Amino acid sequence: MKSCPLLFLFLFSIALHGQKFTISGYIQDGETGESLIGATIVDLKTSYGSSANTHGFYSLTLNHDSTTFVYSYVGYKRKSINLFLTQDTTINIGLEGALLEEVVISATQADAVHETTKMSAFTISMEQIKALPVLLGETDILKALQLMPGVQSGNEGSTGLYVRGGGPDQNLILLDGVPVYNASHLFGFFSVFNADAINQVELTKGGFPARYGGRLSSVIDINMKEGNMKEFKGEGSVGLISSKLTLEGPITKNKTSFIVSARRTYIDVLSRPILKKQIGETGYYFYDLNIKVNHVLDPNNHIYLSSYIGNDKAYAREKASYSDGDITFNSKDEFGLKWGNVIMAFRWNHIFGPKLFSNVTGTYSRYGFGISQKYEEEKSSTGSPFERLAYGNEYISGIHDWSAKIDFDYFPNPNHYIRFGFNNILHKFSPGVFSYRSTKAEENTTAGAKTTRAYELAFYFEDDWEINEYIKINAGIHSSAFAVENLWYYSVQPRISGRYLFAEDFSFKASFSNMTQYIHLLSNVGVGLPTDLWVSSTARVKPQEADQLAIGLAKTYKLQYELSVEGYYKKMRNLIEYKDGATYLNIEGDWQDKIATSGKGKSYGMEALLQKKTGTITGWIGYSLSKTYRQFETLNFGNEFPYKYDRRHDINLAMTHKLDRGKDFSLVWVYGTGNAITLPSAVYEASSNSFDTRYNNSSKVFYYGDRNSYRMKSYHCLDLSFSWLKTKNWGQRKWTVGLYNVYNRLNPFFIDLGMDDENNMTFIEYTLFPVMPSVSYSFKF
Repeated sequence: MKSCPLLFLFLFSIALHGQKFTISGYIQDGETGESLIGATIVDLKTSYGSSANTHGFYSLTLNHDSTTFVYSYVGYKRKSINLFLTQDTTINIGLEGALLEEVVISATQADAVHETTKMSAFTISMEQIKALPVLLGETDILKALQLMPGVQSGNEGSTGLYVRGGGPDQNLILLDGVPVYNASHLFGFFSVFNADAINQVELTKGGFPARYGGRLSSVIDINMKEGNMKEFKGEGSVGLISSKLTLEGPITKNKTSFIVSARRTYIDVLSRPILKKQIGETGYYFYDLNIKVNHVLDPNNHIYLSSYIGNDKAYAREKASYSDGDITFNSKDEFGLKWGNVIMAFRWNHIFGPKLFSNVTGTYSRYGFGISQKYEEEKSSTGSPFERLAYGNEYISGIHDWSAKIDFDYFPNPNHYIRFGFNNILHKFSPGVFSYRSTKAEENTTAGAKTTRAYELAFYFEDDWEINEYIKINAGIHSSAFAVENLWYYSVQPRISGRYLFAEDFSFKASFSNMTQYIHLLSNVGVGLPTDLWVSSTARVKPQEADQLAIGLAKTYKLQYELSVEGYYKKMRNLIEYKDGATYLNIEGDWQDKIATSGKGKSYGMEALLQKKTGTITGWIGYSLSKTYRQFETLNFGNEFPYKYDRRHDINLAMTHKLDRGKDFSLVWVYGTGNAITLPSAVYEASSNSFDTRYNNSSKVFYYGDRNSYRMKSYHCLDLSFSWLKTKNWGQRKWTVGLYNVYNRLNPFFIDLGMDDENNMTFIEYTLFPVMPSVSYSFKF
């Protein structure tokens, strides 16, 4: 009988040891309260770990025991907590930013590249993006992404992204979970994303998790800052192109915060006096505004309201007045071009328990483009009635989205991280409407494509599953449906990626993803305006599809250097493209009659990336070797041809060196094989009845060979910048001096056709940016 208490205690200890408890909460910046997306928590005793989701929430389930947890995030001091787990526990952690002079910052084993199942994905910190040298000193997120292997720019200075052989419409660009359909300012030379308002940027170009859908080539997930919960702060800058100001702070401390960030260019203000004397009242400007409010209802409920508004506008106005005898004429001619986005989102985070997190989102997104021209003339004379003549035309196009979705994050145990959710989108497509209005009512007319409405539904399920210490996979399914013109399209898209650990810091990775895209972009590559038209899949135009397979190796060295090498093969189906000679300006007939459909595409290649994420010197060097082709039955005689942005070789080097006393030096060097273009290979005299007399009054017929069979010369450029930071009693100020295209490489922008003095065909190469200095001033308080 005396042994019973001992037996009871023994059995009780076994039961306690078998019990599991969950530690969960938010990982945040200790100074601002900003969520630290992707921050890690590791149990030192078992080496189990977890990472914070896009809202900073984490969850980790362990045995009842005493242990030590380590919270970490690159650029912050680690924080350790000793805890004896006896029940489910909520711990919200604030990490302190680390100064390089105080502590050597390093990554952790949990978030190292060889450990995760992520493949063909990377994150660039906002500090790195802001430190890189850029055109005219204007920090740009998308141009930073162009420096990664597998990602190519369109033309020099542009923000276009062509990922692993895909087109610009195949990139899903999300701002706080809302699609952005046109991400360009200044005719494509700057993006719409104000870096001062952004918390994190992640690019995925393959091995797509099941939670993403609707595009074939990449996902660019951009999260706005949430606003400082502790104190009022501000920052801004003045540059050659634009100025910006960001204000953030608590509305109610530790309860409600806000952030407002605005940017505007002043090209129109600076150039107006000069242009007005030469060509009349002409101007161009862009602006954007980010607003976000973050409110904590209670420990288990957060709500967010965010909005983005941005517009570009170019205009030209001319007035004239003259007299002919006793008759006076007054006229006014006006041209306008504008495009822009409006985005709004409402999000509600709810914690059902320590293992289940949900996010409900309602969004609205609109992109619109318009060209207009108006003419007015007034005629007056003594003794005669006043006469007025007015007419004008306008072309508009755009796309509207209304969306509602719910996402769940479930953490059953350290070996599983399950995500699932539902999404539905109502699309409204306006591919292009032309209207003419006049004081003569009988002349008024409207023509163009009809508005199309479509409904898209999606469901996904994915599991990040650590099978054992060597094998970890992310497997899932993305299922979608699309309703348009009384027709339903369905798609089931399997996704899987995984890693196998060869050694403690070395792994093999592989992934396969099937993607379906229901919307298309008609792009006039020869027009330097944002004239791209978004159109829907229809009964005649099928959804785009792609399969991508990738394999690679990942190696981490001393938790400071990361090396990844990948090979990929991608096939695309149901691509569309304008037929030769067709443009958006031709409004007669259906847009579906102007395109080549059922196109095929393939891209394959090898990519290598070496990164150094921590220390006084950070940066990366990337290399891409790739080939990309297209094939349409009605183009190029049905033969396969290189895609315009097919490039054999791409090399990107980006480096930032933190010197002493707040001084930073950075450089970017890029090299790329020239773009593929179509040029005539021969010229002939036309028949005598031809009326083409553009060149020396003799008509010519130009013979074009295979599509995109010529190459522009290679592109390469070196950019440098130097900045120095000073701390004042009111805050900080920083001067940045940059030099774009240091050795004045005359890179080709486009090639035009001409004739020389002897009436022989010549090609004229135009460049855009010579060596260009820049200076900017920024401040924080």
